[in-house]
Amino acid sequence: MTPNRYQSVWDAIEDSPARAENLKLRSSLMLVLKRHIENEGLSQTEAAKTFGVTQPRISNLMRGKIELFGLDMLVNMLAAAGLRVTLRVKKAA
Repeated sequence: MTPNRYQSVWDAIEDSPARAENLKLRSSLMLVLKRHIENEGLSQTEAAKTFGVTQPRISNLMRGKIELFGLDMLVNMLAAAGLRVTLRVKKAA
């Protein structure tokens, strides 16, 4: 039996290509937000005020609770942080 090869961990654990793609996007945006908080030296309370959310929401973000965040929320948080999201669409391999 030969092992399967996947483009990402999300492709490996999700049966639905659409769900895997959504998870890839959300995880990427969450990582950018987490790095921004760390690079700016923001406390969770400061980050919450900046992003317009609650401190527990930031705690969930920092702990990688991906199931609690939708793309809209993440884009809104990035915009509130003064970051811009760009999108590139390409044909699937």
